[in-house]
Amino acid sequence: MSNSVCPLLPLPPGSRMVTLLRREKRFRVLVQDGIEEFWVHTNNSGSMVGLVRQGRRAVISPAPSPRRKLPWTLEMLELTPGREDWVGVNTLTPNRLLAKAFHAGVLQTMADLRGYTLLRLEAPCEQHRIDALCMGPTVPPLWIEAKNVTLVEDEVAAFPDAVTTRGRGHLEVLLERVAKGERAAVCCCVQRPDGGCFGPADYIDPAFAEAFWRAVDAGVEIWPLRVAVSPAGVGLVGRLPLAKRPASGQS
Repeated sequence: MSNSVCPLLPLPPGSRMVTLLRREKRFRVLVQDGIEEFWVHTNNSGSMVGLVRQGRRAVISPAPSPRRKLPWTLEMLELTPGREDWVGVNTLTPNRLLAKAFHAGVLQTMADLRGYTLLRLEAPCEQHRIDALCMGPTVPPLWIEAKNVTLVEDEVAAFPDAVTTRGRGHLEVLLERVAKGERAAVCCCVQRPDGGCFGPADYIDPAFAEAFWRAVDAGVEIWPLRVAVSPAGVGLVGRLPLAKRPASGQS
């Protein structure tokens, strides 16, 4: 994936490159810059399997609040030493990128959004909160859940990288919206360069995979979007095909 793609979502000023040492207690990683070692916050609760490797480069950004206990956030990790390929691991990025892409008109070229003029993030939906809601005067509401994809196996980008009861619950909510005559979509932001298609990780969470294919059958749209990741920021560069469903129709 080219690093020359102009990022829709630049990294915050003051972001810096460091060396990854180790992860501890899920939400923090130890990094090194020169002779200085310090802890950095990661909001990624997944396993980040295959990515957290000692000695790899990492990019961190300053926290928006100077009073936060850990003043830096992990943004991306180096995938292959010696190559400029990066994996975005900040789980807030998909929502932010979704909004930027919508307002820039980029998302409209990758999904059928004719007639939609407004996007609202963190939209309430009965007892739930959905990542985004698109609206327009002549179209049904379009509910969107955004997922950060950092796992690739056999060239298939996959979600999740750890069992997710919450993610399965999001699919059930989207199923309900489609049953009411509204639109619903899962926007899968594939933040690494080596996936050729996208599918549910049934080898990690078979219950999520079952709900995923059930949602597809019911009309929930799947948008696997390839994200260009570089130390400058992130942007959208295309759409991946959906992986072939298991022959039995079951995960």
